[in-house]
Amino acid sequence: MELSKLTKAGRKVLPLQKCGAVIVAAGSASRMGGIDKVMAALKGEPMIVRTVRAFQNCDAIKEIIIVTREDLIRPISGLCSKMDKVKAVVVGGSSRQESVGLGLNALSSDIQLAAIHDGARPLITDAVIDRTVRAAHSYGAAAPAIPVKDTIKVVKSGLVAETPDRAALQAVQTPQVFDFDLLRGALKKAEEEKAAVTDDCSAVERLGMSVKIVEGDERNLKVTTPLDLKIAELLLEEEQ
Repeated sequence: MELSKLTKAGRKVLPLQKCGAVIVAAGSASRMGGIDKVMAALKGEPMIVRTVRAFQNCDAIKEIIIVTREDLIRPISGLCSKMDKVKAVVVGGSSRQESVGLGLNALSSDIQLAAIHDGARPLITDAVIDRTVRAAHSYGAAAPAIPVKDTIKVVKSGLVAETPDRAALQAVQTPQVFDFDLLRGALKKAEEEKAAVTDDCSAVERLGMSVKIVEGDERNLKVTTPLDLKIAELLLEEEQ
């Protein structure tokens, strides 16, 4: 047998750690002009259903917790009742950090990796989820990102203070995936120190932990405004 084949045969492939997903859909959708984006229709079905289904169909994800508003608990529970990976639909907190923490608390005790995803990113693909989970398995923390196209300006008091090198900038998406204990510890520390973090990576970075960046997807947009919703609909039509 060739040396390369012997080497491959002798390797011990470690099984992928058990990953649970926390899908955060507890926001007020204040920029949607009166549209409840979680339940907004995308090609005939609520946005949250498309988001959850992507994780339901991904082999790297073993269970799902949905965090939402109290008034949406029953509707979302009904919509996702046939998705066997959905373990619970729980009420979120007053902030995203709190909502993520409540979602983590609802995951099974044997979960080793936690994937945190925005409920308003319904076009997430199996490929992006899978490669982010696998990167987190190796590095402890990972997130998908895409290069920034526009020139970014740091503005202070209405004046340009700095122009960062665009080549070094990337727009981070979700899911952001972490070692479970690492993320819970990072969020707890941020809460104790009353530190406002804009995403889960920021909480982990505060501990000095590096986050592995993997290739994201331009189509994995976050629906924040009515225009975003129209773009998502057009992208779905293009797929079909």
